[in-house]
Amino acid sequence: MRIIPAIDVIDGKCVRLSKGDYDTKKIYNENPLEVAKEFEAHGIEHLHLVDLDGAKSKHIVNHKVLEQIATNTQLKIDFGGGLKSEEDLRIAFESGAAQITGGSIAVKDKETFCSWIKTYGADKIILGADAFDEKVAISGWQEESKEELFPFITAYQAKGIVYVICTDIGKDGMLEGPSFGLYEKILKETSDLKLIASGGISAFNELPRLAEIGCEGTIIGKAIYENRISLKELENYILNHG
Repeated sequence: MRIIPAIDVIDGKCVRLSKGDYDTKKIYNENPLEVAKEFEAHGIEHLHLVDLDGAKSKHIVNHKVLEQIATNTQLKIDFGGGLKSEEDLRIAFESGAAQITGGSIAVKDKETFCSWIKTYGADKIILGADAFDEKVAISGWQEESKEELFPFITAYQAKGIVYVICTDIGKDGMLEGPSFGLYEKILKETSDLKLIASGGISAFNELPRLAEIGCEGTIIGKAIYENRISLKELENYILNHG
């Protein structure tokens, strides 16, 4: 299972929110590159970079941060937050993203999202399926859509999607543990899905359990920044399971 730390960016700074609420913003580091380099120094190879300004303004904003990290580290970056147009995607990939995540657009403009899968291939496009009570939530979780989570994922699998990041919003940033039950259910109801668990991860012992369920990767945010999970523990996990 891949270990994928998260860096969420507002105003070029590394922050975390709770349940996607911008009013809960906490700045952890003024310099995201510094954070990324520290991850890399501990054997981490992947990074989930979220442009929270982009999510709010509905177009890419913090591509300079992406470029900085991509240029100065070997991290494979998946980038998301407000990607809505061909132009946004071009900027993201040119700035060094290895993959991009599309969430709201996959609900609101299926045609465009499907065209991205066709143009760039399923290895480069991740479906962001953020959920609350098994309904898909969009626009930085400011609104709930009518989409049911399971049909939403399987419909996109039929269009070629392989990678899915699923965040249970009720858990995100709360350090109460991830939605094991939800991930188990998703993996039971789908096949050949590379499911990336996100939200709520709070302790190191949750990682083997996510791996056991069959998650392909897990995104860890606040637990790292609040020192609930140390980079040393993650380094050892990667060494032993790499």
